[in-house]
Amino acid sequence: MECEFPQVQSNKDEIKKIFNETKTIAIVGLSPKEDKPSNMVAKYLQNAGFKIIPVYPKEDIILGEKVYRSLDEIEEQIDMVDIFRKPDIVSLIVDQAIAMKNIKTIWTQIGIVNNNAAEKAKEAGMNVVQNLCTKLEHRDLF
Repeated sequence: MECEFPQVQSNKDEIKKIFNETKTIAIVGLSPKEDKPSNMVAKYLQNAGFKIIPVYPKEDIILGEKVYRSLDEIEEQIDMVDIFRKPDIVSLIVDQAIAMKNIKTIWTQIGIVNNNAAEKAKEAGMNVVQNLCTKLEHRDLF
């Protein structure tokens, strides 16, 4: 997939509302390595009061939380899915999120855009934020 410009996006007021309504964030692609952006973002979000749920193919515990291999293994309520995976994987993650029927927001990190998946999430009633960092947006707004 070649680079895309985000055609589906939320504005600052919507992003602030998303954060205010979010308690639990599943972080897909959360690396156990402290020097990786996914780990730094997750640690920031955790310190900001959000419950994080790591989704990663290895490890049992990351940042003190149980690690799941895929989104659909998680049984507790998830408000947001924060994605640190390549754009071509986002569709699969969105499909899993839609099937779970209770996720409110799909968020893809800087450099990650998949407009087809974003449109599918929007049609399913989800908020969508693409190509922005949860840490930077939260820090700027709060």
